[in-house]
Amino acid sequence: MTFEVGDKVIYPNHGLGIVEGIEEKTIFGTTAGFFHLRIVANDTTVLVPVSNVDGVGLRKAITDQEVDHLFTLLSNGKIDNHQNWKGRFKDNSDKMRTGSIYDMVDVLKSLTFLSKSKSLSFREKRMLDRAKALIISEISEVMREKSSDVELKVSQALEKCFITKARNVARSARAKATKAAKAKAAKAAARAARATNSKRTAARAS
Repeated sequence: MTFEVGDKVIYPNHGLGIVEGIEEKTIFGTTAGFFHLRIVANDTTVLVPVSNVDGVGLRKAITDQEVDHLFTLLSNGKIDNHQNWKGRFKDNSDKMRTGSIYDMVDVLKSLTFLSKSKSLSFREKRMLDRAKALIISEISEVMREKSSDVELKVSQALEKCFITKARNVARSARAKATKAAKAKAAKAAARAARATNSKRTAARAS
């Protein structure tokens, strides 16, 4: 993937940056091209080798249209819910490293949902805060809105997600209960039919 000066890009675990230049540098006798990025969150400068763009997961920021899709995902009620801490932490860490905002949405939803029922470990709390901050900063920059306004929208979308999740769980529980009741009734009817047949057989035999 190639970038031009002025492009808004996402550098995984650093957040949104702006390509301010493309330059060549000679390091240890080897000349290579570098993207000169200014990270918006802390106004620092980093150099990313042109040859290693894919390796570090550098990508362009999402578009206005993708923001709408992002909020749909934030509120759709689908949440990854790993019970095993080690498996959950590994999966979420892998998602954070990809730099994909969609992967970070999964992390944000699952950890926020989990935090409502139990205390998160320090590492998971830090990961949750990081995912939320990166998502908000990217949307804020793309939509040119205040971070506080974007944070409110994200929180509202998450609440809608959890309400939808609760409704889906309740609906699933009712469906299982109804299925179990029908199965129980069918078994009772079958037992009654067998008992009636046995009585009729006994009556004929006598």
